[in-house]
Amino acid sequence: MAPTDESGQAAQHASPLGTTPPTRPPADGAGPNARMPRWLPRAMVLALALIAVFQLGSWAFHQLIGLLTNILIAFFLALAIEPAVSKMAARGMRRGLATFLVFFGVLIVTAGFVTLLGSMLAGQIIKIVEDFPDYLDSVIAWINGHFHTDLKRVDVQEGLLRSDWLRNYVQNSATGVLDVSAQVLGGLFQLLTVALFSFYFAADGPRLRRAICSVLPPARQTEVLRAWEIAVDKTGGYIYSRGLMALVSGVAHFVLLQALDVPYAPVLAVWVGLVSQFIPTIGTYLAGALPMLIAFTVNPWYALWVLVFVVIYQQFENYVLQPKLTSKTVDIHPAVAFGSVIAGTALLGAVGALIAIPAVATLQAFLGAYVKRYTVTDDPRVHGHRKRGEGPSPVTRARALWERRRPGTQASGDGDDSS
Repeated sequence: MAPTDESGQAAQHASPLGTTPPTRPPADGAGPNARMPRWLPRAMVLALALIAVFQLGSWAFHQLIGLLTNILIAFFLALAIEPAVSKMAARGMRRGLATFLVFFGVLIVTAGFVTLLGSMLAGQIIKIVEDFPDYLDSVIAWINGHFHTDLKRVDVQEGLLRSDWLRNYVQNSATGVLDVSAQVLGGLFQLLTVALFSFYFAADGPRLRRAICSVLPPARQTEVLRAWEIAVDKTGGYIYSRGLMALVSGVAHFVLLQALDVPYAPVLAVWVGLVSQFIPTIGTYLAGALPMLIAFTVNPWYALWVLVFVVIYQQFENYVLQPKLTSKTVDIHPAVAFGSVIAGTALLGAVGALIAIPAVATLQAFLGAYVKRYTVTDDPRVHGHRKRGEGPSPVTRARALWERRRPGTQASGDGDDSS
C-alpha cells in the first residue's frame, strides 16, 4: 500500500540525523532544459527594429541635409518678404502675383548690380594686366635703388615663366575646370531650389498656416500663430538692421574712395555694404579685397590706406555699431547675438551664421511670454553700488592692510598677546 502525502511528509521530517532530505523538483524555468520567456524574442525583435529604424533615419537625414538646409533658408527668406507681400495682398492683389512682383524686383536689382560690377571688374582687370609691366619696372627700380642689385624685368619674367610653381599652377587650373563647372551648376541648382521654396512659402503662407493649425487644438493654434508672427517681425527686424549697417558702411567707404579718387566709388561702396553684411564670416574680406584691388591700379599706397580703413571700420562696426543696432531691432543682448552666430556657424556653417540671430530672437521673444516677471527692488546693489555704511571704505581697508604688513605691527601684536 503506497504511503499517503501526510505519511511521506512525516517520513521526511523524521529522517535520521546525518542523512540529506530529498530535494524538491525544480520550478519552471530554473532547470537546464527550461524554455526562454515568451517576452524575450519579442523584445529582441523590437530592439533590432528600433536600431534599424534609427540607422535608416540617420542615413536619410545625412542624405537630405542639403535639401533641409535649403528649405530652412527658403523659410527665412519667405519670412523676410512676408510683410511686403501681406501689404500688397491687403490692397486686393493676389498673393501669388504679389510674391512674384517682390521676387522680380529683387531679381532685377541683383542682376543689374552684378552686371555693373562684373563689367567694372573686367575693365579693371584688363587695366591691371596692361599696366603690369610698368608696376614691375617700378618695383624693380625700388629694389635696385635700396638693395644695390642689378635686376632686370626680362630676367624676372623669364624666371617666372620657367618656374615649376607656375607650371604646376597651370596644370592644376586646367584639371580643375570641370570641378569648378560642377560647383557652379550645383550652386545654381541650390539657388533655384531656395527660390522655389521661398516663393511657395510666401505665396501659400495662409494655406500653410491653416494646414498646420488644422491638426492642433485651439489653444495650440493661438501659440503657433503667435510664434509665426514673432518670427516675421524678428526676421524683418534683422533684415532692417543689416540694411542700416550696409548703408552706413557704404557711405563711409564711399567717402574714403571718393577722397582717394578711386574710380567706380559708388559701385564699390554698394559692394562693400552689401557683401560685408549679408555674406557671413568671409563677407568682410571679400568686401575689402575688391576696393583694394581697384585702388592699387591708381596708386599702390592707396591700397594700403583702404586696408587700414577697412580694418578700423570693421572694429568700429563689431564693437559699437552692430551691438547697438542689433539689440534695438532684434531685441537681443549683443553677447547673445555674438554667441548665436558662433553656434550657428558651428552647426550649419555660413547658413547658420546668417539665420542664427533671427532664430534666437524669435525663440527668446516666444519664450519670454511664458516667463513671469516681477518688479525689481530699489536696492543700490542692483545698479552695482554698495549700500552706504555697509563694510569698511576702500581707504580704511587699504590702511588696515598697510598696518598689517608693517614689520613692527606683527611684533607688537605678539608682545601684547604674550603679556
